[in-house]
Amino acid sequence: MTMLSKHEESKREELSFGWFLPTAGDGKYVGVAPEREPSLDYLVQVAQTAETAGFEFVLIPTGGACLDAWVVGSAVMSHTQTLRPLVAVRPGLVAPVLAARMGAALDQLSGGRAMINVVTGSSVKDLEELGDPLAHAHDERYERASEYMEVMKRSWTQASGLNLTEFAGSGAGEEEQGSQTEFKGKYYHFKAPVGMPETVQNPHPPFYLGGSSPIAKRIAVEHADTFLMWGEPHDWIQEQIEEIETIREQIRQETGQKRDMRYGMRAQVLVRETEEEAWAAAWEIISKVPPEAIEKAKAAFAETDATNQRRQNELRELSEKQQFVVGPNLWTGLSVVRSGGAILIVGTANQVAERLLEYADLGVKTFILSGYPHLEEAENFGRTTLPLIHSKWNERRKQHQPQS
Repeated sequence: MTMLSKHEESKREELSFGWFLPTAGDGKYVGVAPEREPSLDYLVQVAQTAETAGFEFVLIPTGGACLDAWVVGSAVMSHTQTLRPLVAVRPGLVAPVLAARMGAALDQLSGGRAMINVVTGSSVKDLEELGDPLAHAHDERYERASEYMEVMKRSWTQASGLNLTEFAGSGAGEEEQGSQTEFKGKYYHFKAPVGMPETVQNPHPPFYLGGSSPIAKRIAVEHADTFLMWGEPHDWIQEQIEEIETIREQIRQETGQKRDMRYGMRAQVLVRETEEEAWAAAWEIISKVPPEAIEKAKAAFAETDATNQRRQNELRELSEKQQFVVGPNLWTGLSVVRSGGAILIVGTANQVAERLLEYADLGVKTFILSGYPHLEEAENFGRTTLPLIHSKWNERRKQHQPQS
């Protein structure tokens, strides 16, 4: 096993924070029509505020209710300096070599800031609307995603540069082309090399992949740089990490290789000066949800084939009689109408910082956060809580450093 340098080890233990771009609209409440439209001006404003607040990247979602992630990512990239766009690719809906070309262009134009979020699902309804032949085939979508990422990686690492003209290749000789390894899979066939710009990042932009099913975890171990989980109580997250570590060890025994991978978590945050103020603000977010919207959402959530959404459903049902409280400062109330990572971490800056650091102690080193509305909450969290988290984490690391 390769030994890491002190610098590499330190970098691996650093915490990374991303924010969320509300490309379906924004506002103070969930379950109702958004108060703010997702205009270019507003999304750029949220992105710039997140950058100033200390966030390193923004997650740009995908789905029928959202503006296209690649278009938005390109736009906000051109209006920020260091903020990294985490854009969604949908395996099976865009050819992987074309997606790699798009990713390479974004990486070039942003100066090496592109990151790729591989989304295998979203809602079945959305997949049907997009014409995905695997809309109702959960495990097959992950098998396809595995080949998809493999082809994207080969496209990037075996890129031959931009073609000289529209009608001529890049000039790579037949001998050089023949030396490349061909890939033949169930869903994709790849012949190298590929004419496209080389990525700034070496060897290529990082992959994020989420999912709680066994096959999702195995594919993540094989290909992803960050495995992304939706927010859950600390013991649930610990169990998921232990499952993945078991899979990592199995793959290491099978292949002799052990890939480095970070754990990430998607969650909501709400910080106020007092805990009482924070809880009042949390209930206010869902105060305008009509009862029929809750019933409609519950029916839609029940139809999901996504294991992580089923876990969110279970968590909501288990906590309903406890006012949706699932642990100190952890609240699932948003999940009555919000799909995805809906757990809300509620409290003072110190309380929210401690809860997040407890996840970091379990192994979660990347956090993708959001709050309502996203503009004001990005500024608030960056001002009150982010510096506190970094300070506390650095102190913890110093205490655990071996004495020389």
